[in-house]
Amino acid sequence: MNIIIVGATSGIGKALFEKYAKEGNHVGIIGRRKHLLDELVAAFPNNATAKVADVTKQDEIKVAILELWTKMQKVDIAIVCAGTGQINRELDYAKEQPTLDTNVMGWTFVVDMLYNLLSEQGKGRLASISSVGGLRGEALAPAYSATKAFQINYLEALRKKAYKNGNKIRITDLRPGFVDTAMAQGDGLFWVMPVEKAAKQICNAIRRGKGKAYITKRWRLIAVLYKALPFTLFKKL
Repeated sequence: MNIIIVGATSGIGKALFEKYAKEGNHVGIIGRRKHLLDELVAAFPNNATAKVADVTKQDEIKVAILELWTKMQKVDIAIVCAGTGQINRELDYAKEQPTLDTNVMGWTFVVDMLYNLLSEQGKGRLASISSVGGLRGEALAPAYSATKAFQINYLEALRKKAYKNGNKIRITDLRPGFVDTAMAQGDGLFWVMPVEKAAKQICNAIRRGKGKAYITKRWRLIAVLYKALPFTLFKKL
């Protein structure tokens, strides 16, 4: 298969790249840090093509995606892993803006572009990493939880759009809980899963054609309880 991963230099994106590359797929990877991309290509020289780009820079990311698309000619799966977020107890806007720029503005530009390219191609799967953190507003990280809620709703809108257009494009919303990456911040984290386990379940969800999937599966139960919890109790957590 031909696969594009946006945000592949660390965390879940890197783990997905390594898993797909080991399976013999051709993987086009995009990230901001050239030296990390170079390391990934060096590890899998016959299975990887890399482009340096920042999702918050539209001209830059557009060129990177188009160059990979042209080289591959056909893309089976496009995965958006780029994202950021910070603990922000002080409600410092300087900490919120990068999250908004990346998780909303940059993310939307990339997702729209990939959806349209897949539509022109006639078929394919678009997957994106959202988060269990997008199910409710979190006081410690307001922008992160709000932007992930945006992504969840946007992906649902795209699933509906794809259905109305004949279901030729498949959409997968991947909602991890806590994963052992640099993104996992804060005290008292529980059920922190190894990134390799998360990547395995994500690949399985994509392969099985899931519209949405909680990673790991036990977070599905937590999600149901979390969303149903009255605010009078939720605010005390």
